[in-house]
Amino acid sequence: MMKAEELRTKSTDELKKALLDLRKEQFNMRFQKAGGQIANTAQMRSVRRNIARIKTILNEKQTQSAQKAA
Repeated sequence: MMKAEELRTKSTDELKKALLDLRKEQFNMRFQKAGGQIANTAQMRSVRRNIARIKTILNEKQTQSAQKAA
């Protein structure tokens, strides 16, 4: 599980890469669930929440940069 404080220290590019990796993982987990192969269904919730965390941090960074420009 990723902590918000850890994510805030990362750059925007690193966050976008992590988001892409998590989305790929989520995609693969969906197929595993559909095929009845997934062992840990709680991990799906964790991945979904980590995606939301990263998107929130990216949004915060974008808002901060927009405020500084104005």
